[in-house]
Amino acid sequence: MQLFTIGTLVAITIYTCGFGVTLWKEKQKVSALAVFFLTLAILVLPFFTIF
Repeated sequence: MQLFTIGTLVAITIYTCGFGVTLWKEKQKVSALAVFFLTLAILVLPFFTIF
């Protein structure tokens, strides 16, 4: 189950980061920065929870 959770987390992180890159290419820099901070939050939050 833990492997499934980590795999899902990695997939969501890659998808969110790709969306941020797309926003950056469309010259929406502020929105892209917000999405990158969201990606950081997705990566950091699991370390504050107990599996």
